[in-house]
Amino acid sequence: MGYKTKIFILAILSIVLTSLFLFWDIGDHWEYILPRRTEKIFAIILTGSCIAFSTIVFQTITNNRILTPSLIGLDSLYMLIQTAIVFLFGSTTLAMMEREQHFILSVGLMVLFALLLFKFIFKKGGRQIYFLLLIGIIMGTFFESISSFMQVLIDPNEFLVVQDSMFASFNNVNTDLLVISVILIILVSLYFIRFVKYLDVISLGRDHALNLGVNYASVVQQLLIVIAILVSISTALVGPITFLGLLVANVAHEFLRTYRHSYLIIGSILISIVALVGGQLIVERVFTFSTTVSVIINFIGGVYFIYLLLKENKS
Repeated sequence: MGYKTKIFILAILSIVLTSLFLFWDIGDHWEYILPRRTEKIFAIILTGSCIAFSTIVFQTITNNRILTPSLIGLDSLYMLIQTAIVFLFGSTTLAMMEREQHFILSVGLMVLFALLLFKFIFKKGGRQIYFLLLIGIIMGTFFESISSFMQVLIDPNEFLVVQDSMFASFNNVNTDLLVISVILIILVSLYFIRFVKYLDVISLGRDHALNLGVNYASVVQQLLIVIAILVSISTALVGPITFLGLLVANVAHEFLRTYRHSYLIIGSILISIVALVGGQLIVERVFTFSTTVSVIINFIGGVYFIYLLLKENKS
């Protein structure tokens, strides 16, 4: 079976699951239910696309399939932002803040952190990627420590407000945020198009890419900025989903069996949509909202991560 056929199958599966999510048990009040479900589907598609897209590119840059963009520390920074707002100004400020302002603040701070990090790292010579990952892990741990310290000090009732930000949720997604996210994603995608031709070469490794005439440091730095923006958008829109990228990117590689990133990116996005829509169906129809889709995805992704580590250790 060719990879084009496999992508077609994934597209059909995603359409079927999306239709099932939209119209299953819609009842007589479809004029109220359908728009709300449509908003969820758009949020799922945007989030899944951003995470899958960014993870495939990040793994290509690092030449490692067990790494995800969360290692840069953006998820930890997002939690620090939410915790700091409640710690400094109280949960009322976070609750009363306009969602558009909150979204722009979160995305802006995460992208600013990433830009400063990349600017500092790429001034150095040598293996910048590995140094970047090391600094990202250290900064992520630092952010988590500060967040935990502030969470211990705040009132337990206010901690519940912070706790809501710890898990991704597609309920009560603001339509205005979807519009802003779509605009940002379109702009980033247009900027990214000119770099697609480099990904297949970069996947061969830094030395091969340099020998083939790729301006490696410049291309990688700009791709990392694209990754940071996409991860920031998805995290600020619905919250962190740590292992989704790892899961869908590796499934895409194993399922498609191709090195061509034009197909890998499309395939991973479709797999991400299938995983999120299927997970949301399970959350709503099986667990009746007693858990969140991020818990299910992170559990499956965590188990798969352990499997990948064991597999790499054996090889």
